[in-house]
Amino acid sequence: MEVMETIRKRCSVRSYTKDPVPPDVLEQLLEAARLAPSARNLHHRKYIVIENPGKDPAFVNACNNQSCVAEAAVVIVGVVDPAVTKWADIDLAIAFEHIVLEAVELGLGTCWIGAFEGEKIKQLLGVPDDKKVVALLTLGYPRGEASQKSKAELSLIWAKEKYMW
Repeated sequence: MEVMETIRKRCSVRSYTKDPVPPDVLEQLLEAARLAPSARNLHHRKYIVIENPGKDPAFVNACNNQSCVAEAAVVIVGVVDPAVTKWADIDLAIAFEHIVLEAVELGLGTCWIGAFEGEKIKQLLGVPDDKKVVALLTLGYPRGEASQKSKAELSLIWAKEKYMW
């Protein structure tokens, strides 16, 4: 698959089958994250992999009871140490997007989860107080066809050399 084809095919998946993600596939996704760039090449981000997250009602509750969290085969929790670099959140986002694009290549679906109670997640997963949970990523095999959302026209999103809107 060409990179642009993968990018065009990517969409947020909010309904998953019950099929588990094989360990070798999960490792391939984490390898994609490992290869992502980071500020000063620090690679300080960490990933907590939660298999079958729906089995833990407290975890799903801390994710605002989102059904895609309960249905997903896996949720990946992205954790950074904000003291290491002020770019920690961005570094994590880049790595997560590497996972997202590799998931498309492998026939999996994902959905970024930003609506969650960070302190509850930290408590449930034993994340130290000085670390930050930046985002969560649901992962699994899509149930049915995922719908593509329309995007803004290219001409509406960029300007040359100065702000134009």
